[in-house]
Amino acid sequence: CTRASKFLDAKKVVVKEEVPASRKLAAADAKAIANASSKVYVAKGKKLDVFDMKSADVSEVVEKMLGPTGNLRAPTIRAGKTTVVGFNEDTFESLFG
Repeated sequence: CTRASKFLDAKKVVVKEEVPASRKLAAADAKAIANASSKVYVAKGKKLDVFDMKSADVSEVVEKMLGPTGNLRAPTIRAGKTTVVGFNEDTFESLFG
């Protein structure tokens, strides 16, 4: 996602690992990411869903994380135990600003 890249570059956020879009991550990958997270933010357009993984329904979280093709939506960023899927400028600012 160009907007996410520009934001992270401007804030000088260091990316430790980047997975190319050609490597498709599916529902099983999304489930593993969700289970390894304490909080998951999923942005789609202006809508933002925030899930506390201690009490969230993993299948609902995974459904939100996937795009129409069934692959993990981009960008997906993991920072510690926090995962952000999709781009929402306010969320990025609060977490990475």
